[in-house]
Amino acid sequence: MSIAYTIAGFSVGAIVGLTGVGGGSLMTPLLVLLFGINPSVAVGTDLLYAAVTKAGGTLAHGMKGTVDWQVTRRLASGSIPAAALTLLTLAWFAPGGIGGATSLIKVSLGVALLLTAVAIIFRKHIQDFALRHSGGQENPGRTRILTIITGAVLGVLVSISSVGAGALGVSALFFLYPRLPTLRIVGSDIAHAVPLTLVAGIGHWFLGSVDWSLLGSLLIGSLPGIWLGSHISTRVPDRVLRPILATMLVLVGSKLIAA
Repeated sequence: MSIAYTIAGFSVGAIVGLTGVGGGSLMTPLLVLLFGINPSVAVGTDLLYAAVTKAGGTLAHGMKGTVDWQVTRRLASGSIPAAALTLLTLAWFAPGGIGGATSLIKVSLGVALLLTAVAIIFRKHIQDFALRHSGGQENPGRTRILTIITGAVLGVLVSISSVGAGALGVSALFFLYPRLPTLRIVGSDIAHAVPLTLVAGIGHWFLGSVDWSLLGSLLIGSLPGIWLGSHISTRVPDRVLRPILATMLVLVGSKLIAA
């Protein structure tokens, strides 16, 4: 079975390299629906998987100067406390601890996948809308507060479902910082995802919902997969990839909600 996990990791890594969409929207439902992994274990393991894989992306963006560290700090100041509080709440109040919140995790994952699909399809429209309505007027204080609130929402969503730090985070930043170059928005979002997924993943580890053998098998496949996907991404039209990926997320998300 570890070989199957490695193949799954390679496949998801290649898709992430091709599309830039976070692995959580792909890996977690794959583990739950295809391999029958307990949702809480799938989420916890995928969070640490994301922390490792996105650390490399952060290093690359940081070296290129495409990370706005002020934006990253603002997001993290909201997301990290929210993630810790969410996991503590689940541990204290869910019957059977984090493992007893299976239904909640499935529904949250399904909703997050549907929102991610919408964000993928309408990313360009979201950016254009934000630019049209910014009117050249910026309110730094309001933007800072809304960024922290956005981070808190992502912290809750990512802690429960492992989904949201990628496409949803980027879409929110397009609204909040419409004049920030797209590459800096993507770089800042990836940089923010590393501490968020790491903290949430460590929280799941303490709650007993991380499978280290599974994590190792996934990483063995995903790291070369991401490398390959990144190198061939320029040969595959974005207009072809994104609708296919969004359709898949809608189907998977709907199945999880209905389960």
